[in-house]
Amino acid sequence: MKKLVGIPALVLCALLWSTGGVLVKLVPWNAFAISAVRSIIGGVFMCLWVRKLPNFVIRSEEDSRIDRKATVNLWLGGLMYALTMIFYVLGNKLTAAVNVIVLEYTSPIYIILFAPLLTKEKNRPSDYFTALGVMGGMVLFFSEGMETGNLAGNILGMLSGVTYGFATIFMRRQGSEDSINSFLISHVIAATVCLPVAISLGFTDPAAAVLSEGSSFSAGTSFWIAIAGIVLLGIFQVGFPSILYSRGLIGVRALTASFVSMIEPLMNPIWVMLLVGEVPSLRSIGGSVIILGCILLRSAIQSRESEQR
Repeated sequence: MKKLVGIPALVLCALLWSTGGVLVKLVPWNAFAISAVRSIIGGVFMCLWVRKLPNFVIRSEEDSRIDRKATVNLWLGGLMYALTMIFYVLGNKLTAAVNVIVLEYTSPIYIILFAPLLTKEKNRPSDYFTALGVMGGMVLFFSEGMETGNLAGNILGMLSGVTYGFATIFMRRQGSEDSINSFLISHVIAATVCLPVAISLGFTDPAAAVLSEGSSFSAGTSFWIAIAGIVLLGIFQVGFPSILYSRGLIGVRALTASFVSMIEPLMNPIWVMLLVGEVPSLRSIGGSVIILGCILLRSAIQSRESEQR
């Protein structure tokens, strides 16, 4: 595990993340219940794996005083990732999985816009062309949402992209393995916010059969299948990947981390289509091709530029 850093860790992380869409469809609970229990399981797993409780403050190695700047980055990273997880599950209950995951991966736009200010990482011309292309793809998603009633889910998907971008930035600003604490804090925040709401609403989701377009997979799921689904979500979809992502950020630019993670939106809808039967619309496919195509093209251009230098 110590050797699993940088891009290899991010690749494995993205593959595990990609199971989120199908597992959320599998569990017939409301979004707040899924978010709360998933974070409880994921947080406990992470604490056991790293053999420590989350640090809620960062102290200076020299005089043990609280490092305010590092602590602010710690909490902002945790808050942004907690919101990303919550928006992701809420969005999956309201629209197709491909819409949510691809809109979440518009995060490079916000990294391109704000990373130069917050991390001092310089952008290149291809970054800005990528941002324009991604925004063009987003237009297709939202034009579909207005016609099919998926607008709320698409908005939540877009918001998860905003928070995911800032989570990457604030975790990268920590500049060390301390980002693991941001993930631990994110699970504490998500569980604390969502559990009371889940209890007040009741865990079951009465509309589970119709929330996923064309899919009644969740409605007929047995109790034990649902329990297996939530355990898999907690351990293999957010717990272990969070550890991998924190290690993957070591020595990798914030924008590079976001691009390597594109494996997730490529695989996520495939799992859902194969196991749940949810087929994305033509506009969703078109938007996905534009967004992911622009991002992958940007990666190829910058790789060539680096080789020439």
